[in-house]
Formats: sequence, structure tokens, C-alpha cells
Amino acid sequence: MTMNPALSAFNHVVAFEVAKDSLVIHVLPAEKQSIAANKPAAIRKALMAEMRASLGPLLVVCEATGGYERHVLEVCEELGIAAHKAHGSRVRHFARYLGLLAKTDPIDARVLALYGLKTTDLRLYVPPAPEVLALRDLKTRRDQLQQMLFAENSRLDHARHASVSRSLKAHIAGLRKALAALETEIAAHVKACEALARKARLMRTLKGVGPATVAAILAYMPELGDLKKGEAACIAGLAPINNDSGAFQGLRHIQAGRAAVRKTLYMAALVAIQHNPVMRLFANKLRRNGKPSKVVITAVMRKLIVTLNAILRSGEPWSHAKIA
Repeated sequence: MTMNPALSAFNHVVAFEVAKDSLVIHVLPAEKQSIAANKPAAIRKALMAEMRASLGPLLVVCEATGGYERHVLEVCEELGIAAHKAHGSRVRHFARYLGLLAKTDPIDARVLALYGLKTTDLRLYVPPAPEVLALRDLKTRRDQLQQMLFAENSRLDHARHASVSRSLKAHIAGLRKALAALETEIAAHVKACEALARKARLMRTLKGVGPATVAAILAYMPELGDLKKGEAACIAGLAPINNDSGAFQGLRHIQAGRAAVRKTLYMAALVAIQHNPVMRLFANKLRRNGKPSKVVITAVMRKLIVTLNAILRSGEPWSHAKIA
């Protein structure tokens, strides 16, 4: 296959196909492949060898793999190597474009390397600040507890045996206590970090955006405020995608993006439609134009994230804060 390095800013790519305990490493343009342990020392050794090769600007590519990619990204940060954390479905579509339908770890490693070599304008990985990582862990655990609480309450509705009911009630009480403790810890963590606290204060000026929404955005979308127009909605998965062909005009839809952010924005949108005059007027206008309820809520979600990005970018409270 003929490769055109001019398509990318990088002409030396090291791709890591990540598993829990092992890595398949593919290097371009050398077309060499190896296997290593998913350990910092092994990753560091492989990357330092490629740095000594001096084949041009070096890029590391790996996929998000449930956190198992963290050693690769941490070593890249340590060595000052540019890295891209690729979206799995985009890489799979790229493989289909190349006609590579088979899927094995060696094949996937080479596809990742080709993806890095031939794709322009890749978003380089920027490691979250330590306080953001800590908040993300707390928020993830808080959401897990909430899901368990919901599941146990559903089971309690159908419990018939007295001992089963007692067991469920005891577990529910423990989950509620743990959930309340975590929410208190999240609030204290945000308050203790000036950078997070400043962003939280600014976001809370937008009526409808409460502590849960603020914590989710700070944890899962820390780049908000540094994004260009249109980027915030795309990253959150709230940008409408056209579905037109010739005279046919299909319904626009949203897809991909960060599900945790969308989930919290959905609840924020419901509150904003009820209690934020500006958002309520916006929603009512859409309804008068015949838009379905789900479209209206999604549009308000998109308006919320775009507005929050503008608030953080300007460093000023929401311009309608006093009205709302």
C-alpha cells in the first residue's frame, strides 16, 4: 500500500493495540511489529528506541480501552511525545475504507498506525489535571452507587420473602449513606481546588445548571471553555447531523460524543425549560414550529453546553443571570 506522509503532520507513527496485560506495537514507516507487556518500563523502552531512530516527527496512537491505555499515555507525557487517543468506531470505519475486514490484534495495530499516519488534524491527547482525574474517579463511583441504588429499589418492588426485603432495605440504606458521603466529598473537592471552584461558580450562574451537572462537566469535559464555536456540541455528541440525499431531506440526528455529559445535560435541560426564562422561550419557539419534544430537549441541551463554553471562555457570569 502506498502511503503519503504529507497527509499528516507526523511521518513516524508508533501504534499500540492495548489489552489488559499486553501490547501489540506497530511502527510506520518501518512496518515492524512487536509484542510487549502493558507495563511502563516496556513501553518506555519501546518508545525510547523509536525516538533514537529519528525518522521525523513522532506520534503515538492508541485506542481508549477502558483505562488500560493509561500506561501508554502516561509514558508519552513523561517523554514529551505527541499522542492521540483514537475513537474505536472511527478506526474501524477507517479499516473498512482500506478494505481490511478481518480483525486481529496484529491487524488492528497496523490499522491504528495507518490511521495516525494518514489522518489530518488529529486531536492530540492532553492529560487531565490531577484534580480533574480525582474528581472523575469520585463522580464515576457516585454514578455507580446511584445505578446500584436504582437497581435495588426495583428489586425491592418485587420482593416477596421477608428476609429478602430486609436484605434489600439494609443494602439500600447503606447505598444511600455512601451516596450522600460521596456527594459531600465531591462538593468539598471542587471547593478546595480554586480552578474547579471558579469554573463551578461561573457555570452555576446559568439557571438550570446545578451541582450534579457542574461536577459531571468538570470531570468528563474539562476542556470546556477552551473550545471553538461548534466544538463543544460536537464533543458532547449534541451536534445535529444531516441526513439528506438529492431531493430527500431526512431527519437530523445526534450520535457519539460523551454519554456522561449528555446524561447530565438532559436533566439540566428539563430544569432549565421549567425555570430559566430564556431557555423556556427558546423551547416554546421550537414547539410552536412543530418540533417534537425530544428534539426540543436536545436543542436545549445543545444550547446549554454552548452557553457554558462561552461563559467559561469569557470568564464572565451568564449575561442573563440577573433576569433568570
